[in-house]
Amino acid sequence: RLRGSVTMKTFCGRANPTTGALDWVEESEEYDYHQEIARCLLVFLLCVLKNEKYYEGIRAAVSRVKARGERVVVLDIGTGTGLLSMMAVTAGADYCYAIEVFKPMAQAATCIVERNSFSDKIKVINKHSTEVTVGPDGDMQERANILVTELFDTELIGEGALPSYEHAHMHLVQAGCEAVPHRATIYAQLVESDMLWKWSQLQPIELDGNKLLPPPAVVKCAGAPSVCDIQLSQVPPESFTPLGPICTMFSVDFSKPVSSAAQSYTAQFKAQTSGRAQVVLSWWDIDMDPDGNIVCTMAPSWSYSDPRTYPWRDHWMQSVYFLPAEEKVSEGEELNLIVSHDDYSLWYSLTQSEQNDVKVAKFRPCCTCQAHLVWTRPRFGELNDEQRTESYVNALRSILKPDSVCLSVSDGSLLPIFAHLLGSKKVFSLENSGMAKQVIEQLLHANSLKHGVQLLGIRPEQLSLADLEGNQISVLMGEPYFSTSLLPWHSLFFWYCRTAVAQLLHPNATILPRAATLYIVAVEFQDLWRIRAPCGTCEGFDVSPMDEMIQQSLDYRESWEAEPHPLWEYPCHALTKPQPVLTFDFTQCVPEQPVNSDGTVPFTGRGLCHGVALWMEYQLTEDITVSLGLTKPVSEEGACEWNPHRKQGVFFFRSTRETSGNGREDLAYNLTFEPHTGDIKMDFSITEP
Repeated sequence: RLRGSVTMKTFCGRANPTTGALDWVEESEEYDYHQEIARCLLVFLLCVLKNEKYYEGIRAAVSRVKARGERVVVLDIGTGTGLLSMMAVTAGADYCYAIEVFKPMAQAATCIVERNSFSDKIKVINKHSTEVTVGPDGDMQERANILVTELFDTELIGEGALPSYEHAHMHLVQAGCEAVPHRATIYAQLVESDMLWKWSQLQPIELDGNKLLPPPAVVKCAGAPSVCDIQLSQVPPESFTPLGPICTMFSVDFSKPVSSAAQSYTAQFKAQTSGRAQVVLSWWDIDMDPDGNIVCTMAPSWSYSDPRTYPWRDHWMQSVYFLPAEEKVSEGEELNLIVSHDDYSLWYSLTQSEQNDVKVAKFRPCCTCQAHLVWTRPRFGELNDEQRTESYVNALRSILKPDSVCLSVSDGSLLPIFAHLLGSKKVFSLENSGMAKQVIEQLLHANSLKHGVQLLGIRPEQLSLADLEGNQISVLMGEPYFSTSLLPWHSLFFWYCRTAVAQLLHPNATILPRAATLYIVAVEFQDLWRIRAPCGTCEGFDVSPMDEMIQQSLDYRESWEAEPHPLWEYPCHALTKPQPVLTFDFTQCVPEQPVNSDGTVPFTGRGLCHGVALWMEYQLTEDITVSLGLTKPVSEEGACEWNPHRKQGVFFFRSTRETSGNGREDLAYNLTFEPHTGDIKMDFSITEP
């Protein structure tokens, strides 16, 4: 969801399945950001190892300053709950200035500081750090001699850490100050990975002797400029081949003046094996002390000697960077891996060591082909999924005839091209997005299919018989995929499109997919449950006001909705059998009245039930079904394997409950599809028969 505010009113951007658009809905004046705060900070607070490292580093820094006979004044930028400031005072700091720009969070920090009786030694300042003043009449009476922060993201610098540190050293802290963390170090490894490369580049597609090639502009494009942050621990090591060692790219010493100016660093190494250089895997660690004895690393689990000791995090993960172009390398070849950064982002490039006068881009690469702006990385992966493509092609092959007139309704879809190559008489495609329309035009032009598909830049309700050159639609098709969809059922926009063009359909028209079914399964998460776990106390401090904020947020309507999550990144264990709960018949128009489904599913697995996973399965034909959730049957042990291209829905229970798995408990469900809004209202509970 996207949010914005004007004076006292708050607007929430919500996906509207009835229109396929993002609607801005005015919320009540009582609406606040508690839920966002909870989602962002709960995992931070519950990362025990990180908190321990910070506390240890802060105690050491306070001791070093006291040993110099100085009064200890701490500046905590981005204080959040005030946790680091409370650590500092407990460690012996004389005074702390806790900076927090986000007003609701600053209010929460003030409450937590008061709850823990630190108000006399911690001042919460609700400003951006660059607006803080120092002096007798300023926000701070004096410059600090210890600087503590948690300004980092998965990419380290993506939340503006460098400009914030740069300003702090110039205006807010003393020269030679202590810093916690003391330094950060970026690591990277060059790899070959077909799986990951398919997230960045459209691959050729074989179809009945034809090869559908990506447009040259897409092949040459450097891709999306934003980092791809994922749970790299869930990417199996067998899915990539390291071409070089793990390289130390650069470090930043936060105790000294920091520059946010663009810079580049190079790591030289010999290729360990021959292959195609495609992807750079990257992460960072932070030293809490100058000697590097207190370290907190973001390295993925497979880099640990014992992966079971890996501390799960969802706030600081790992990064995947795609090289501007695939390059062949030979074993033993001398290579330069170059990382560049501006004030907010990193990017990588590769050269051979014998190359002289290597030109490093001063500005981060950006998409020039538009495809990387139209298709997300999971969408690229979906379009490159050979098994999925085969399912759609086989389904189309079974229904298409030489006289078929096809209409495709999906964003940036390849289905209309497939329909043309399979011999359809006429193929039309609705592309309401001008950018998506241009990308498909590039694809058609690159394959000499310019006249094979007619792209119509209009909405379904605007479509007329004249647009179809007087032809009735004999095949209406869709994946369906829409860029505005967040939750699985948002793609029901296809059903509304089907209803809008009903008068243009041939009486015997075929609809593909013919139906969709919503499935549910009760699950125990390995780690994702932490984003909803209560805080209570953290490192001995009472942060229960955060729990109270979360409880308040649960009174809002949207807290009882499912949340979208890519479950392939978050392992879980099924506690029930997958259960179909609602079926949507696309051969018929959207009904006028709500559709309800209720019932129970017995628990067959033993464990802690954290919530319910929801997903769609599309029945393309009588024999071919595509699942956007579970891709394999649940194992006897309850292991789940999820579709990596779409997000599934997750409904979290307010409190967990242990299930025996011997038939003593049922999952009770009640779901209602509201045709006028396209929403699905849901309620789940655990009952005993």
